[in-house]
Amino acid sequence: MDSGVEVNTFVIPKLVVIGVGLIGGSLALALKRAGAVGRVVGVGRSAASLARAVELGVIDESAPLEEALRDASIVVLCAPVAQTFNILHALEPHLQPGTIVTDAGSTKGDVIVAAKTALGDKVVQFVPAHPIAGREVSGVDAALPDLYDGKRVVLCPLQENLPPDVSTVQRMWEVAGAVCHVMPAVQHDAMFAAVSHLPHLLAFALVAQVVNAEDSEAKLAFAGSGFRDTTRIAASSPEMWRDICIGNRTALLREITTYQAVLAHLKTQVEQSNGDALEKFFRRASDARHAWGARQASVQCPPDADET
Repeated sequence: MDSGVEVNTFVIPKLVVIGVGLIGGSLALALKRAGAVGRVVGVGRSAASLARAVELGVIDESAPLEEALRDASIVVLCAPVAQTFNILHALEPHLQPGTIVTDAGSTKGDVIVAAKTALGDKVVQFVPAHPIAGREVSGVDAALPDLYDGKRVVLCPLQENLPPDVSTVQRMWEVAGAVCHVMPAVQHDAMFAAVSHLPHLLAFALVAQVVNAEDSEAKLAFAGSGFRDTTRIAASSPEMWRDICIGNRTALLREITTYQAVLAHLKTQVEQSNGDALEKFFRRASDARHAWGARQASVQCPPDADET
């Protein structure tokens, strides 16, 4: 008799997570929740962090890179994007045919260059990806099995990739709860410079401006929800955002320049006490924000808490 319950037939025999923190740890937990992984092996630079991941049941074991790669089905890079080349260069001699390598980096152009340089002909096995999810806290203790539920994952396949490998990576993220989209790397980097990288840069800048003021203690004492909500993402990983800003600097610089022009326009209206112009500007932005929020709610794909 048909129970009406969908049975998951997608199983990754051996998943290797390089960088077992929030992103990699949450992926492992999501796949375990779905019964879609046989064994999860963690690789990282901190023995203490890896031991904690085993203790929490996020990974089944940890191993040196060469050992972890033996008979690996999928390898997921979840380290800061600036480490991509070094990691791929180290794993290339041990990468077996049939093993798929993918990543979770927030920039794609620089990652793809690193992959092609480090892997050579083996770049055919590397499928670039970016999960649009996160939290303002990091580390394996922050990992959640439902982090990717309803969230978007962008795939930026290479011309060299085999369609079945791309499909496997897509299926992995779908089983973890995500909704996948495919787009070129150039489009990805330009888009996220505007809606993710610039907002994080501005949040860090606003916090720095306030805490560097002579009366910072008083300002912070009276700061309310506006400051809290605007700057929440400034609690994100400085290392990660350093790498993102540098890795996507061309697109980010374009967005900074545009933002400076918008801010200069607003400054002029304030200087001239032009209330009508300010209200018109604010109303247009407010209407756009309400419309965007309604669309997000209608597709049940809420914005994440940190990484976008």
